[in-house]
Amino acid sequence: MANGIAAGGQLTTTTDVENFPGFPEGIMGGELMENMKKQSERFGTEIITDTVASVDFSSRPFKYTTEFSPDETHTADSIIIATGASARRLHLPGEDTYWSNGVSACAVCDGAVPIFRGKPLFVIGGGDSAAEEATFLTKYASHVTVLVRRDVLRASNIMATRLLKHPKVTVRFNSAATEIKGGADGLMSHLVVKDLKTGSEETVEASGLFYAIGHDPATSLVKGKLDMDEDGYIKTVPGTTTTNVEGVFAAGDVQDKRYRQAITSAGTGCMAALEAEKFIADQE
Repeated sequence: MANGIAAGGQLTTTTDVENFPGFPEGIMGGELMENMKKQSERFGTEIITDTVASVDFSSRPFKYTTEFSPDETHTADSIIIATGASARRLHLPGEDTYWSNGVSACAVCDGAVPIFRGKPLFVIGGGDSAAEEATFLTKYASHVTVLVRRDVLRASNIMATRLLKHPKVTVRFNSAATEIKGGADGLMSHLVVKDLKTGSEETVEASGLFYAIGHDPATSLVKGKLDMDEDGYIKTVPGTTTTNVEGVFAAGDVQDKRYRQAITSAGTGCMAALEAEKFIADQE
């Protein structure tokens, strides 16, 4: 397993993971990933702490090189691409300071965390994802405000109508966040919101800010080598993790732009492992 500098992907930037089965009290994202790493090593996985620089799927065994040792070529009978995706961020002042302490890019992952319960929360975005995340957050928040840069929602009619009619949701059009502020406890407490028509700004109470402005799959390594959809996600045969290259499989967020949850990624990871194992066995 070549996992780059930091194993675990987006989960390593999440403090409390409340929706992974088997942990009724929740678990820290970093701890969950460390447990998975130890478990895989117990079954013989060799972990290379290096970043893959190039791959060659033109013939088997497949070949790849790493950034630290570009002149050394490694081979593999089968490869699983599980490079994930990263949530788009706005890089607002205070964003890094309060990331995972009020700022998130996944309401379903983090919305149930105690720091958000019964508190005013904000969502940035105007599409279906923003509408879904805002609606989900109403289960826990005292109120949810959606900031939309334009004067109309991009969400589908049914999602937009549901959002606009929800008693615990306010949609602020022509609005944008400009700064995230926090308190002495290290948690986010306020958000500076700008009216894009008048240019005026106000500081409002906010215990959470959720980005819903899209994700970017980490597929640059295999661009032009595997089939991808219009958004850059790796295409797989429905119901499998099989790509267009025999012996190469894709799992997790790199091929899933709908669910993007730790448990669904783990599930497709299991599928890919079973399919890769069968592929290798069939070649012998």
